[in-house]
Amino acid sequence: MAIHGGDIYRKEINIDFSVNINPLGMPKGVEEALRESLSACGRYPDIRAQELRDAIERMSGVNERHILCGNGASELFLAIVHGIKPKKIMIPVPSFYGYEHAARAAGSEIIFYEMQEEAGFCLQPDFLEILREETDLLFLANPNNPVGNMINSGLLEKILRTCLEKDIVLVVDECFLEFTGEDIKRSLKSQLEEYPNLIVVRSFTKIFAMPGVRLGYLFCSNRGMLERIGEQLPEWNLSVLAQAAGIQACKETEYVQRTAGLVKREREYMRAELKKTGIMVFPSEADYLLIYSSLPLYEKLLEHKILIRDCSNFKGMRKGFYRLAVKSHEENEVLLHAVRKIEEENRVRSKDE
Repeated sequence: MAIHGGDIYRKEINIDFSVNINPLGMPKGVEEALRESLSACGRYPDIRAQELRDAIERMSGVNERHILCGNGASELFLAIVHGIKPKKIMIPVPSFYGYEHAARAAGSEIIFYEMQEEAGFCLQPDFLEILREETDLLFLANPNNPVGNMINSGLLEKILRTCLEKDIVLVVDECFLEFTGEDIKRSLKSQLEEYPNLIVVRSFTKIFAMPGVRLGYLFCSNRGMLERIGEQLPEWNLSVLAQAAGIQACKETEYVQRTAGLVKREREYMRAELKKTGIMVFPSEADYLLIYSSLPLYEKLLEHKILIRDCSNFKGMRKGFYRLAVKSHEENEVLLHAVRKIEEENRVRSKDE
């Protein structure tokens, strides 16, 4: 079973709901920047990605000295663990598999904290009691993937303080935060100076619908830690194309604002319609929904050439959990129509039996 969504290369698919990228598609300006940058591919890219880091500073308000760019967030997760060399890493689950992959690549011992279904797969206050001095690094996702829920702000503040007191490096994945429309209010990027043990990871992939470009970045005010992480990255890890796309994407503020509004409307519409079919839908603030159904939706939707994410291989989840991306209204209607048809066929079959 695939550990990530997007495996469209071995299946006949018309619509891919298994990956959570912006339903608006790549901004036209970014497409144009990619085309124009082709003529520069005959030279090496800027090894420091200075213009890109300056653009991220203007977009985020974080000083470019605190910014490190990578070939997607996944490369940065690996660089973090190889640079810091933590003996013990804590990962709340279910969550993104990339954290576990990075931890295993570094040979770290992994401590899993299982979030409970009855609590909506949310972190609970007892999590603070589990954080001990022997933990060297903690991975958190906000919003979490595959659930889409946000960490309670009060609890997150306590986690920040606890990690600082116990000398635990806190890595917060905010790759989906821009979809919530509360980036400024909920991001930890404003607390970098106060917490030198904090690393915030972001990505261009999802919000700008450019997964094939591969571009991510992180914020960290700890110069020594930032340098150790940077030493783990290959030279020229960012292509001319990726840097040009990122520079333009940083200017697409109106596009990001439109995205948050669209995602909220469509997410709530999908939630209401799915619940009408009897499917359990978990609360989400991101551009995807976690659902549970006793029907074999993954297999049945493949018959309609629709791909969704089977979440049964996430730690802490079982067969019947699925993740659905929020897409355009027309695409969402195709999915909902197929789900209604599958549910109706099951109802008729149950009556006949």
